[in-house]
Amino acid sequence: MTSDESSHTVVLVTGSMRSGTSSLAGSLKLLGWHVPQPEVPASSRNAKGHFEPRWAIEFHKRLLRDALVRPSDGSPRAEARVAAVLEDGTVETELSDWLTAQPEPRIVVKDPHAAWVLPLWRRAAEKAGRDLRILTALRHPAEVVGSQDITWGEGRRTDAERRVKETSNTAAWLNVALVTERGSRGAPRAFLRYDDLLTDWRTALRRVSDQLDLALPIDEERGLDEFLDPGMRRSQLTWADIVLPEWLREQAEDTWQQLGALVDDPSDEAAPERLDANREAYETHYAEAVAISLDEARHRERRGSAAGAAKIRGRLKAERARRKAAEAQLEEGSAAQSTKRALGQILGRSRSGNRDATNS
Repeated sequence: MTSDESSHTVVLVTGSMRSGTSSLAGSLKLLGWHVPQPEVPASSRNAKGHFEPRWAIEFHKRLLRDALVRPSDGSPRAEARVAAVLEDGTVETELSDWLTAQPEPRIVVKDPHAAWVLPLWRRAAEKAGRDLRILTALRHPAEVVGSQDITWGEGRRTDAERRVKETSNTAAWLNVALVTERGSRGAPRAFLRYDDLLTDWRTALRRVSDQLDLALPIDEERGLDEFLDPGMRRSQLTWADIVLPEWLREQAEDTWQQLGALVDDPSDEAAPERLDANREAYETHYAEAVAISLDEARHRERRGSAAGAAKIRGRLKAERARRKAAEAQLEEGSAAQSTKRALGQILGRSRSGNRDATNS
């Protein structure tokens, strides 16, 4: 790749949460790609770093918040809800302006939230004159579910609650995977398994470098042997460790296998066709689940409304009590002031009488 061809390139690293996106972005940073600053600092969840531009994180979170969509959302309607937020074009200009303002010629932007707005990134990058490459981190859904439980739920859920989360998190993995793959079609893209990155980063990243034409200095170690510690893969669950509806497990596994075919050949035509079929089947099952749970959803909505109304009534009651107390204090103060004035008048008349008696 010539210097001109690589002078305005952005690699967008995305994928489901807890799928190895931080390790992948960190690897690119060590290999010479710039993470726009300021960067989200390391935390207990990612002790070696998140490698996320703070601006991008806040930008994506705002969009998802406005769309009422979770980062890991299992609803097939979530993608359309996000798209509705982008219709006026202002956020496209906002993103394009930010990309244009980046001084570095080769940047890596990592954020799992970006999976919901890949078409936006493609339009904004073109507008900014940036050559966009989409790099998706893949991790087996059973491991992702286990990692999410370790990170956010360990020791804080009952067995029944954990089973519910395992089902909803698997559904979310499936939905996000399907959205990410479809949103990256037609763009320069690559897929990388988290396990491949940890076990043999040279082979894995060389393949990505060739597919995306990144010219990564794979032969230079640059600290990656130490950075990519296999011990980072704390969750190694399999389907045998998770209780799921059979149809959901089968669809998630088949989607995982089809995405695996895209690791070797991102332009494979058979995999997207199968993934579209999985999407259609998932939407059907999801609609059935929504219909079956409609009464439960209504109950929760009413319970939430009742709880909200009770909270408002409590606030109004407290406000009335404060107002009455304030009025009582004002009345007491007014009465005391009236008494003080009356005493003053009496004393005034008394002093006046004494002066008249003295003068006479």
